[in-house]
Amino acid sequence: MNTSTSDAQQGMGGFLGWIERSGNKLPDPVFLFFWLILGLVAISVLAAMTGVSAAHPTKIDPATGTNQIISATSLLSAENIAKLWVDMPKTFTHFHPLGYVLVVMLGAGVAERVGLFGTAMRAGVRDVPNALLTPTVVLVGMLGNLAADAAYVVLIPLAGIIFHAAGRHPIAGIAAAFAGVSGGFSANLLPGQLDALLFGITEASVETVFGDFTANIAGNWFFIAGMTFVFLPVIWYVTDKIIEPRLGTFDPSLAAAASAEDESDRDLTEEERRGLRNAGWAVLFVIGLWTLFTIGPGTPLIDEAASAEAQMAPFYKSLVAAFFILFLLSGWAYGKGAGTINDHRDLVKMMTGAMEDLAYYLVLAFAAAHFVAMFSWSNLGLILAVHGADFLSSTNMPAWALLTSIILVSSLLNLFVGSASAKWALIAPVMVPMLMLLGITPEMATAAYRVGDGATNIITPLMVYFPLILIFCQRWQSNFGLGSLAATMLPYSIGLLISGLVMTIAWVVLDLPLGPGASVFMEIPTTVL
Repeated sequence: MNTSTSDAQQGMGGFLGWIERSGNKLPDPVFLFFWLILGLVAISVLAAMTGVSAAHPTKIDPATGTNQIISATSLLSAENIAKLWVDMPKTFTHFHPLGYVLVVMLGAGVAERVGLFGTAMRAGVRDVPNALLTPTVVLVGMLGNLAADAAYVVLIPLAGIIFHAAGRHPIAGIAAAFAGVSGGFSANLLPGQLDALLFGITEASVETVFGDFTANIAGNWFFIAGMTFVFLPVIWYVTDKIIEPRLGTFDPSLAAAASAEDESDRDLTEEERRGLRNAGWAVLFVIGLWTLFTIGPGTPLIDEAASAEAQMAPFYKSLVAAFFILFLLSGWAYGKGAGTINDHRDLVKMMTGAMEDLAYYLVLAFAAAHFVAMFSWSNLGLILAVHGADFLSSTNMPAWALLTSIILVSSLLNLFVGSASAKWALIAPVMVPMLMLLGITPEMATAAYRVGDGATNIITPLMVYFPLILIFCQRWQSNFGLGSLAATMLPYSIGLLISGLVMTIAWVVLDLPLGPGASVFMEIPTTVL
């Protein structure tokens, strides 16, 4: 729908307008990393010349019996220049998130293309009683994050149509779905693509200081499930008690064009219902298969020779493959039942298409991989982590207060840099090792980042889907501008941030497990020869 410039800019003065103007001046995240690399090179040269150093937290110098002194290294040294040019292919291909994301998306891409995700979301919100309409839309939105882009383009406009059909304001439905999908970006009952992406970066960040470390992509499983049940009533309350009364009575005459041009609210066909049943059986098969692999003596995903804490390590490492098989088989089963896939050639084409969709991510990963690697080569990440940990330790700040500050920092940064992976790649190389030196696990650091990242997604105009959501709203109200959308979503953002902070504080104080084999606290790494 075409709208005037004045409509699009309505209400975008003040703080939100400043955010939009400032954020638009930033380069694309890919080039942001390249500029940061140039800045890193300059800082490394200066740090090396001035003798910036720190005592390594875990390594002992055999000659002196004291902690090894790690000095800043210039990225223009002969050794680092050689690493840059000689190891460039390895630096890119060994970037931990890359493999995780590619494998998961090979399966998820099929499930999306055959229509499984879209149909499942439509089935989840149709024929819901009016009293339960809001929480159902929100819950499906949060679970729909497993479907990545499909949740934005299927559920959000569908929510507007369903709210209108129920005699409610359609923009309230759009707002509730948007809050569930994007505000609850990290909330889910199952780990998925985002977990693979973020924990890959976490793994690389740990290794810059402490050597080999294998991330457990289920390391936030319990935490994100808790977020789902905490965020659901918050979004429900804000929608029904704040946003919908604020929007007032909707004029039904304005909805004709919107409902006529969107067929996403049509009934499920018999073929689609058969596809969903097939997908359900496929999901049960994969769950049964992995259960068989992990239960009982001599199973392949249990290391019975390892310590009690490490016995489940093969299972955790296998979850990336598990999600690949889960999405692939359920997508294939749905496609055969719904008639959206004919043979194995269609399957291969869909897997190929999923890789094509990741073209931008591959370019971003190339830039991020070199930034993270060069940060490690310069030793600046280690030095900053050690000095930062020493400073924070001297303040005697409790863990919950420290993690609260991290949540607030990530929520503020999110207003200017939209990409979740880009932000985490920027701050994780310092934040994760620093928190480990204070006895906080990499899983908890990742969880805190996720709380802050999701809370402000829905109010920044730099969020990539923000203009699309605006178009959905303008179908129902032509003068609904960016400012209107930001103002509508602001109560959600405040509610999600406050509830996320309270949940994180409670989780830390109670020392609850974050996921299978993942805790809030850890033993501070000790020195080794």
